[in-house]
Amino acid sequence: MQLPYFPQQIAEQLAMLLYLAFFLVQMVYFWGVFRRLAFHRKKDEARGAEPVSVVICARNEYARLKKNIPLIMEQDHPDFELVVVNDNSQDDTLELLEDFSREYPRLKIVNLSQDLNFFRGKKFPLSIGIKSARHDIILLTDADCRPSSGQWISRMSRNFTEGKEIVLGYGAYELKRGPLNILVRYDTLWVAIQYLSYALGGNAYMGVGRNMAYRKSLFYRHKGFSSHYTVSSGDDDLFINRAATRHNVAVEVGEGSHTLSEPPRSLTAWIKQKRRHLTTWKYYRGKFKWLLGAWSFSQAAFWIMFALLLVLQMNILVTLGVFVLRLASQLVITKKCMKKLNERKLLLLSPLAELFLVIFYPMLSVVNLFSKPDKWK
Repeated sequence: MQLPYFPQQIAEQLAMLLYLAFFLVQMVYFWGVFRRLAFHRKKDEARGAEPVSVVICARNEYARLKKNIPLIMEQDHPDFELVVVNDNSQDDTLELLEDFSREYPRLKIVNLSQDLNFFRGKKFPLSIGIKSARHDIILLTDADCRPSSGQWISRMSRNFTEGKEIVLGYGAYELKRGPLNILVRYDTLWVAIQYLSYALGGNAYMGVGRNMAYRKSLFYRHKGFSSHYTVSSGDDDLFINRAATRHNVAVEVGEGSHTLSEPPRSLTAWIKQKRRHLTTWKYYRGKFKWLLGAWSFSQAAFWIMFALLLVLQMNILVTLGVFVLRLASQLVITKKCMKKLNERKLLLLSPLAELFLVIFYPMLSVVNLFSKPDKWK
């Protein structure tokens, strides 16, 4: 195919140079950054015995709390409490919690009966829950989450060694049938690959509220969520982005340390969730905007240049060879991290899931320019 304004040889060289440049950037990320999680090894230390306060915020979560509270209360940890903030629920959540409190003395109920939420999202009820907690270690999760084992609290809390004030864990979604579940779990996996890998390199920029912990004293030192109280999301990533240093963050991905959540039941629900998460991007520190942006841009640009070179039928053997090398790297890193994070049935469809997300995220960003998702529940 002839191009109208440039000699074909120059066009081929320019296109191939761009293709190779984006390939090299991707290789730097795969083998310079993401390998940290893929090949991470941690010694099996003694179980943490320091007291822990597990904090959950809930609004109209009767069914989920009924299923998940017993799993938390049966954790094999010597000293912990569960603080549940009932945030203006209109169902029978409060009655359920009162029934559970008679069965489980370690359950503490914080009932918010008036809507005094001058923060957006769940930052206000979460702040109240943290303030009400008795212990310095705060372990966060959600009402729809269940621990993957009876050692969850101990495995997360064992990382609070000298100088460590934040522990980042993995919050997985349950394996279900259907393409939406594959996309949700693949996206969750790769979000985790990124933030856990950077944390292992001393550059933590976020965590997920489904499974992370920090010291209450750290929360107070950084004045809680006051620096971003107008943002509907960010109780997890923006706080970590502000409070994390090169030395105060630990990562826990060992077996039994994960949580499992119910996946979004519809594409609409997932899109709403992802739109809310994207609103926090502009509040990240500049360094992380650049690092994450370079990964996303080079990823999308690589796919675009690959498609362009195929359409123009330029250097087919080289084009395919480079693509195979990049694909092999993606599959190796994905497989190793899947094993690390106990994910299953994602690898074969991962290239298609990646391509979908490369298109999906820019579209969501454009939508967010015209309307803002503000509500938590």
